[in-house]
Amino acid sequence: MNAKKNMTRREALKKMGAVAAGIGLGIGGVHATDVPGLSDKEKKQEKIKVLAINGSSRKDGNTADMLNLVLGELEKEGYETEHIQLAGHTINPCKACFACVGKKNCVFGDDIFQDLYRKMTEADAIILGSSTYSADISSTLKAVIERASVVCDTNPGMFRHKIGSAVAVARRAGAMNTIDTINHFFLNKELYVVGSTYWNIAYGRLPGEAMKDKEGVANMKNLGQNIAWLLNHIH
Repeated sequence: MNAKKNMTRREALKKMGAVAAGIGLGIGGVHATDVPGLSDKEKKQEKIKVLAINGSSRKDGNTADMLNLVLGELEKEGYETEHIQLAGHTINPCKACFACVGKKNCVFGDDIFQDLYRKMTEADAIILGSSTYSADISSTLKAVIERASVVCDTNPGMFRHKIGSAVAVARRAGAMNTIDTINHFFLNKELYVVGSTYWNIAYGRLPGEAMKDKEGVANMKNLGQNIAWLLNHIH
C-alpha cells in the first residue's frame, strides 16, 4: 500500500470536521435477518452481538477462562458472542499518519487490525481482557487500543452508546492499572462502562489457576449478567 503523506493532527482534525458534517455519526451493528418461529425477544437478541478480545499472550489461559465466564452468561440470555484471542498475532503500532480520516478504519492491512476494528464497530458490546504485564495491559492490546482510538477520533461516534467492559487477570498486583487503561479507552470513546460486584479482576499465574479464585469467578458471571441487563434495556 502506498502510504499517503502524513498529516498533522491539526490538519486531520480539520478534515475530520468536514467529513463528520456529511455523515451519520452512529454506526449500526450487522443484524441477522428474522428467523421464523422466534419470539420478538429472541429476534431482538439474535441481532445483538457481543465481542470479547483477549489481549493475553497466552492462548486459552486464565484471561480466556474469565472472558468465557462472562460470555457464558450472555449466551444463556440468547446473545450472539465471539471471543478473539490475540495470542500469536502481531498488531503493529499506530503510524499517526491520519490517513484514516473519513475511511472508518485503518488504511494499513498488514495485520489483523482492520478485521478486528470492523468487528468492534459491528458489536453492541465490547469486552476487552488482558493479563497484567508490568502493571498494565499487554503490548498487543495496547496497540489495538491506540489504533482504534485514532480511527475513532478521526471518524467520530463509531463507538457511541456501545457497551464496554474491562477484564483483568494478575498473578498478584497491578491489575487495577490494567482495568483503568481499558476503561479510559471506553470512557473517552462514548461507551457505557459496566462493572460487577467488585473489580473485574481474577488472580492466577498458571493456566487454570484463576478458576480457583471463587470471588473472581463470581464477579465475572455477575458482569455477564449486568451486561445482559443493560443490553435488554437499551435495545
